[in-house]
Amino acid sequence: MATVLQIGAGGVGGVVAHKMAKNRDVFSHIVLASRTLSKCKTIADSIRFKGLGEIEIDVVDADNVESIVALIEKYHPKLVVNVALPYQDLSIMEACLRTKTHYLDTANYEHPDSAHFEYKEQWAFDTRYKQAGIFALLGSGFDPGVTNVFCAYAQKHYFDEIHSIDILDCNAGDHGYAFATNFNPEINLREVSSKARYWTKNAKNSNMESKSLVSQTDLALNPDLQQDTIYRKFEREEKHFELDSNTQDLKVESYFNGQWRDIAPLALMKEWDYPEVGVKNSYLLYHEELESLIRNIKGLQRIRFFMTFGESYLTHMKVLENIGFLRIDEVSHKGGKIVPIEVLKTLLPDPASLASRTKGQTHIGCYIKGIKERKERTIYIYNICNHETCYKEVNAQGVSYTTGVPAMIGAKLICEDKWGLNQPKTPNHANNSDMPQGGEYQGIDSNHGSGVWNMEQNDPDSFMAELNLQGLPYVVCEIESDGKIKVLEDGRK
Repeated sequence: MATVLQIGAGGVGGVVAHKMAKNRDVFSHIVLASRTLSKCKTIADSIRFKGLGEIEIDVVDADNVESIVALIEKYHPKLVVNVALPYQDLSIMEACLRTKTHYLDTANYEHPDSAHFEYKEQWAFDTRYKQAGIFALLGSGFDPGVTNVFCAYAQKHYFDEIHSIDILDCNAGDHGYAFATNFNPEINLREVSSKARYWTKNAKNSNMESKSLVSQTDLALNPDLQQDTIYRKFEREEKHFELDSNTQDLKVESYFNGQWRDIAPLALMKEWDYPEVGVKNSYLLYHEELESLIRNIKGLQRIRFFMTFGESYLTHMKVLENIGFLRIDEVSHKGGKIVPIEVLKTLLPDPASLASRTKGQTHIGCYIKGIKERKERTIYIYNICNHETCYKEVNAQGVSYTTGVPAMIGAKLICEDKWGLNQPKTPNHANNSDMPQGGEYQGIDSNHGSGVWNMEQNDPDSFMAELNLQGLPYVVCEIESDGKIKVLEDGRK
């Protein structure tokens, strides 16, 4: 049994706290902290009302390392679960380092002043975490998180070599509003409006051929995709302000014996047929788990990420972009300064308020192609989650649930000593010459399992088993050559 300190009391934080309270044999003492104590109290009251016992609440400034250190030293937890904003990852990791406390988060570090996120600044903690003898688990949400574990599970049990991965994120739910985001609007809209990118080993051309939205090389490398006709309806070349560079500066960059290839935001899409849900327009995006999976999946030649969007969402978003509401820079207003996207966040519904009115399902999975015993095969691993069922259990909609439950599972495995120190890791034999200072030995177990690790670098079996027990059962299918689907595993049965 363990004391766990959770930082963050938003929609995802509420799910994590409820699910930990439902696993009291592991989480004997739960401390929930946030900048806003009233949010913690609301969650604590709900947990008590559901008959799940008491949790302790406290206040913390997650931007301030000293404030976090003081909180950790007050409660001496085995683990800090970070479900605060991704801008705060580094300050919380630093506090855990100073106090020699294990660390877990659900999303990688995002720079507050640019729509840009990457693992390198967190990987740079690896050497110091090894020296301190503590364990950090990065990205224990769904995507990233469960999707990484799906890939590791496929690699372990279904393939000798994986050649391509397409990660599919479909929210087939409806909250009834014309426009709202299912998680933090600032994070969500920055992510979606940033340039897309995918990674490939197959490109011969190392330069962008033109300033067009999609180059001929990229069309040739992705023959199954088509160019968008919805988001670009209201496109104009000239704007009355300068767009953030991360949405416009399309590049080809070398990475891990392949190429990152940038695509204009929401420029390429595909009509994916999601089992049990149906056909949905799915747009190529960049997502953080690609950065680590490239390094850890044997034989990979291409990896992409897709997310579904309806016409109403895309139209509203394009109008907001054209007006300037997606800007992340400061602008002058009535003698002061405002950041447009922060104003928009204030105007939009709180994602937590959508929980009681959202109906439908989420569907997230990994479509994986590769070789097994010298034969080509295609495996699809996915989860379907019902929004209304989630609300009945933990007062949250499915998007928060699918992020919060994996965070609790990661924490559970660490507290049970099934992941973390003295537990086996999956070696990647990666060339780390491109790693930042401090990350040169990331992925190499040199001190009893300590250091900074991504999800897929841990043995996937215990995590997959917990998914079936904790409310996110998975399905494994084989897509046969004639297109028929053969179910190999179904955790719902």
